[in-house]
Amino acid sequence: MIRSPLRFLGLLLLSCSAVALAAPPAKAPPPASSPQPAPASGSAVPAAASSAAVPASADSADVPDLADIQAFTRAFEIIKQAYVDKVSDKKLMHAAIRGMLAGLDPHSEFLDREQFKDLTEDTSGAYSGLGIEVAQVNDQLRIVTPLDGTPAARAGIKPGDVIVAIDGKEVQPDTIDAAIKQLRGPIGSKITLTILHEGASKPVDIHLVRQRIRVSSVSTRMLEPGYAYIRISEFQQDTASELTRKLEALQKDHGPLRGVVLDLRSNPGGLLTSAVGVADDFLDSGTIVTTRGRLKQSDLRFTAVHGDLLNGAPMVVLVDNGTASAAEIVAGALKDNHRALIMGRRTFGKGSVQTILPLGNGDAIKLTTARYYTPNGTSIQVAGITPDIVLGNVTVAADRSPSLADDEHEGDLPNHLPGTHAAVTDADAGQLAIDDYALSEALHVLKGLVLARSSAAPAPAAASSTH
Repeated sequence: MIRSPLRFLGLLLLSCSAVALAAPPAKAPPPASSPQPAPASGSAVPAAASSAAVPASADSADVPDLADIQAFTRAFEIIKQAYVDKVSDKKLMHAAIRGMLAGLDPHSEFLDREQFKDLTEDTSGAYSGLGIEVAQVNDQLRIVTPLDGTPAARAGIKPGDVIVAIDGKEVQPDTIDAAIKQLRGPIGSKITLTILHEGASKPVDIHLVRQRIRVSSVSTRMLEPGYAYIRISEFQQDTASELTRKLEALQKDHGPLRGVVLDLRSNPGGLLTSAVGVADDFLDSGTIVTTRGRLKQSDLRFTAVHGDLLNGAPMVVLVDNGTASAAEIVAGALKDNHRALIMGRRTFGKGSVQTILPLGNGDAIKLTTARYYTPNGTSIQVAGITPDIVLGNVTVAADRSPSLADDEHEGDLPNHLPGTHAAVTDADAGQLAIDDYALSEALHVLKGLVLARSSAAPAPAAASSTH
């Protein structure tokens, strides 16, 4: 999945419209008191019903200066008449609209019909491409995250990598839009990305084959008896319901869980309603997120409804610099409601709300209309979520020494007495640290939380009887 640099979190439609069109979580519907725009017919992605939802001028006194209008029209005519190649009025108008939105912030943008179709695919979780989230950062085309199980992830592309060239053609600051379009292509077609890995001095060529990307946004597994791992890669239309199904199946197969690690690392975000639904799956009460903007319909509050799927079992949430927007909503909700401990690195800090507004001709604009706030009233914009426990970007390697003193045990001595219980090995724990150090540390902390909870629980009253 490839998304334009001005909408590198293309699923991030955190808006009144997202609430209106995306199926709301059963436990946390939008507030009835908040007016909702009607869905646009035939659209599978959040969209406002019409541009009439926005007043013609939010500040009626702020009328464009006539000289500015004349300068714009004069520039339009000069470009049309004198540009080296013939250019159509439509192309110039689209470029003008794109320029207006690009000058506002990195997430407001113009969407033509084709881009709107791409956005529909993004929210459905099925699309063709390489499986990467990209952003324009400091005039570079930077990888936000490779999605799990995609060609990009399998090729070793990492968050923070920079795409230097595509099929041998250097990516220039003024050609990034075109570069993004190059990344898409027919299924089975080949492409070569020249990638500068984060911290490397020389770029490398990576050969990829485009494919139809069908990524399940939720995966689960058991780390140890009683301790589960939940990975959410992004927030699609059915992420909340998929989480409910998989978590219920996990507990049916393995019994009640003692604790859970929720992995939101390199999660670029997604639909607001899905983020609210996921947070609500772990909360019994409390605010999940609020949004505030200049227009009244942008001011929303989402509150959890009773029904914690884990029945209060301790949680640790893993985050990093690729955890963005909707993923930050979940992390912030669980942190501020004291439901989970946050571990890892400071999150990306994308705390703005985008609304899709049609222009009446099949095109639309994605406009930043509000900011969102955690339950404590904190804006995540730029600052991100600071973990309760900060982890460095550390990796662990296996020690191949032939003999280690701390590997000696009673059972290694000759003629030792037999024990009554089988010896327990720590090989699995060591391998987990090698495979994923942060996850290994999260599991350790989770066990500590479980032990602390058990110690704090009141002892059962002693039974008494009369003889």
